[in-house]
Amino acid sequence: MRIATWNINSVRLRLPLLQRLMQERTPDVIALQETKTPDEFFPFDAVRAAGYPHIHIHGMKGYNGVAILSKIPFEAQDIHHRCGREDCRHMAVRLGGVELHNLYIPAGGDEPDPDINDKFAHKLAFVEEMAQWFKTHATPDRKLIAVGDFNIAPYEHDVWSHKQLLKVVSHTPPETTRLAAMRESLNWIDTARYFVPMAEKCYTWWSYRNKDWEKSNRGRRLDHIWVTPPLKSALARHEILTEARNWPQPSDHVPVILDLNL
Repeated sequence: MRIATWNINSVRLRLPLLQRLMQERTPDVIALQETKTPDEFFPFDAVRAAGYPHIHIHGMKGYNGVAILSKIPFEAQDIHHRCGREDCRHMAVRLGGVELHNLYIPAGGDEPDPDINDKFAHKLAFVEEMAQWFKTHATPDRKLIAVGDFNIAPYEHDVWSHKQLLKVVSHTPPETTRLAAMRESLNWIDTARYFVPMAEKCYTWWSYRNKDWEKSNRGRRLDHIWVTPPLKSALARHEILTEARNWPQPSDHVPVILDLNL
């Protein structure tokens, strides 16, 4: 099974890029975040024509939104609301014997202080709730996969400068410690760091503000694929599709792809 996750930053605007991903990498399952469209305007026909007849979506106008597109039939599908909000950030499906969760964790705004920044407070509460929910929802011996834009770069070499970004939202200790608790909830395996040594830089996002993003390479690893321990032996290949950052009208995130031998 090949799984791809991508914050596409508007599925209708970047439909040609999605079709390119489908054609060039042929994932079996694609999880999208920030689809930015109400469900009635989702490009169903184009997605089905590309070979993905099984579609689970939860969208809203202008921002947020998650979707799972699959060649494999769904055995079950769910939508979950977090922190008392219906803001289209968590969905799940069961397929191929695994339970797949697609998450779009809040970005958190600019100021890393929950007392003065409601967006940051929401982000911390969201991750805390997910950690507790996973712990009560499942056990580490079940086959689960969690993917998506977590909007947190957890480790030193997941950002271009650990020292300079410690006080920048996405890499602050309040975020990374909470994400660690979420990871520990089911003994999740962070698949990127399973394949890429901790000492190596590893990014999935580059700001639009950097005109020459390749030269400056001031990236962050915000997009993740985690698996529970029973799937560790199935891990076959991991790819960050960095070249997609140079596609026409790109998202600031690039797809992350995982191959599993199930």
